[in-house]
Order: sequence, then C-alpha cells, then structure tokens
Amino acid sequence: MTKRNREVWITGIGLVSCFGEGATYHWEILGGDKAPVAIQEKQLFAPYTVHPMPEIDWSKQIPRRGDQRQMENWQRLGTYAAGLALDDAGLKDDEELVSSMDLVVAAGGGERDIDSDRQIMAEGKNHNDRERLLIERLPNDLRPTLFLAQLSNLLAGNISIVHKVTGSSRTYMGEENAGVTVIENAVARISAGQSTHALVGGAYNAERLDLLLIQELGNYLAHNCSDPVIKRLASGGGMIPGSSGAFLVLEDAEFAKARGVKPYAKISGVASDMGPRDDDAVAERTKSIFESLPQPQNAVDSIISGASGVKDITEQEFAFLDRQFGSETPVRATNTLIGNSMEGTFPASIALAALALKNGKFFPPFEDSEKPATQDPKTILVTSFGHRHGEGLALLEKV
Repeated sequence: MTKRNREVWITGIGLVSCFGEGATYHWEILGGDKAPVAIQEKQLFAPYTVHPMPEIDWSKQIPRRGDQRQMENWQRLGTYAAGLALDDAGLKDDEELVSSMDLVVAAGGGERDIDSDRQIMAEGKNHNDRERLLIERLPNDLRPTLFLAQLSNLLAGNISIVHKVTGSSRTYMGEENAGVTVIENAVARISAGQSTHALVGGAYNAERLDLLLIQELGNYLAHNCSDPVIKRLASGGGMIPGSSGAFLVLEDAEFAKARGVKPYAKISGVASDMGPRDDDAVAERTKSIFESLPQPQNAVDSIISGASGVKDITEQEFAFLDRQFGSETPVRATNTLIGNSMEGTFPASIALAALALKNGKFFPPFEDSEKPATQDPKTILVTSFGHRHGEGLALLEKV
C-alpha cells in the first residue's frame, strides 16, 4: 500500500488500442455508442478471437527507420504510446524535464522465432531423443540477437533512446500484476518525494502465436466467441487478448502546477497482493486490499474493471464488487472492447478512468448487463484481477 504525502496527478495519457490512438480519440469512441472490435482470422487465429492493432504510422513517434526496424511490435506499441503520453503532457520537447524523468515499465518477453519452433516441433514428432534434438538445433537455429530482442527491459531502453527519458528506469514482469506494480511504484515514489514526474505504463502484442499457445495450454482462452465479458461467463468464460500500449505521465501536483498543467485526475492510492485463488482466500485478500486504500473524499461511484473473462476469477471479482458496493454501482469491463492486454491492462484502465473524470461523464454500458450511470463520476475504483494471479486496486478522484 502506498503511503501518501504528496498528491499524484495524471497529466498525460498515451493510449493505443484496436480502436486507434490518442486520449481524445478514445474518449470520443468509447464515450459514445461503439460496437466492440474483434477479429477471428480463420487462417491464423481461429478458434481464438483477438482485438488487433490498428493501422499505425510508427514514424509519428519513432522517426528513425533504424529504431523501428530493431523493435518488435510489442516494443513499437509501447514506445509509440509513451511518445503520445509525453506529447499529451506537454513534455515531449522539454529536454531538461524529459531527461530527469523516471521511467517505470511493465513488459513481457520478446517474440519467438515461430518458423524455427515449427520446424523443431515437426522434427520432434519422429525423434526418439527430443532433448538431444533441442541441444543440436537451438544453437544453429536461433541467432544470438534473438535472445537480446527477447529481453523485457528493451522496451524501457527503446523509450529512453527514442524519447530521451533518462531518469531512473525500472522494468517489471508478471502479466497483469506487473501493470499494477508499475503504477504502484511510481505513485509511491512521487508520494514520498523521491520523484517529481514519471512515465509509466506497458504494452502487449496479442497477435502472437507463441503467446496464444501458452494461454491455450493453461485453458485461459475463449473459443469461437467474441461475446462481452459478463455474457461470456454464461458459456464458460475465457480470455480474449487485445493488442495495446498504454502509458501515463504522473506528476507531483505542485510540480505540475508550477508547469501550469491541468490534470486528468489524481491517483489517491494503489494497492495489490497475490495468493491462493480459492473463493475464501480471494474474498479475504481483496477486502484487505480495498481497506488499505485511503478513504476518498466521496464514496466510490463508478468502477472500471480489467476483468479478463476467465470464469472463476472474473466471478470472484464481480462477487467482491457486489459485496463492497452493491449491484447498482456501474461497472465497465474494459476487456469487452479492447481485450486483455496483460501488462498494459491496468495502465489502460487507469487511462480510461482518468478520461471519465476529466470529462465529467462515465462511459455508457459496454454490454447490455452493465448498469447505466446515474451520476457524474467523482471517485472511480479501477480493478485488476489477473487471469492467473494477482489482484490490484486503484482509487482515482476528480481534481
């Protein structure tokens, strides 16, 4: 739990999803009446549904072709979204402030050599000693630079190189929970006076066969389904991945005031934990997480949920919300529209909550079973119950 001393403001949002790019654009699209974007590419992704990347002109935020070429798509998404956040906060061209800015990134591993994997698996079907096969093939099939490209901290490195963000740098791994940790870390440092401004977020490329394989082996994916999150539970649930990049500029309120910047919202607290996933353990743990958050000025009136759609934990999350807030508090499950983007899920949910607070209006229902809002939002709870482990909550308030 972050101990608060200084007020933390969100002053910049960089968001890329299947809908497109930019904070204003996402508010215009998701704040109105927009059907979900989902694809089932029969040749590539079936029977799985994936929310894809939009068309992006990478050169708008990554001008050098050489930088673009040496990044994989998950790195491009993150670096691009980071640039959008810096632009949005009015920091992009302030070399002095950017060079002293802290960077906290949530990232997974890099992309595998799918062709090599296919060849090895095909050969392994007719090979008695598969361990020896791997020992013989991998040194020859995998180029040394591939191992470098798979390092999770390369996203932070690319952001530093492209956008000149050269303060302290931290990278966290761990799927959805890593996205919670980066926000928690940045808020704690700013609250304690250890940092004045930070760039924080994550990115995920869902259009990767290697990741779909890993998720399918864990029985986490929805099959032949593009239903919204709550409706999906009735048919067994499951996750629909989504490609996205989400970065935020967080600032000490006094630091931001000195720059003459108006905030989207303030983050009043962030808390997280992980443990066993049986009903009693989750109920006790999430109650404790919520109670560790600071008491907001106004009661929680709206909820942005990062529920994955995986049946058991999604049902546990909605049970917690119902116990804590009752069934009339409006909940918006963001994965219905933009999919589950793992490390980027919580930063994206924080961004959407901040947009609602700044615009003084909550999102219309993302699916039929969601309750319409009856009041303008002042305090929003953002949730992240990871598909496999970890639970996190954040309180955002209108400034």
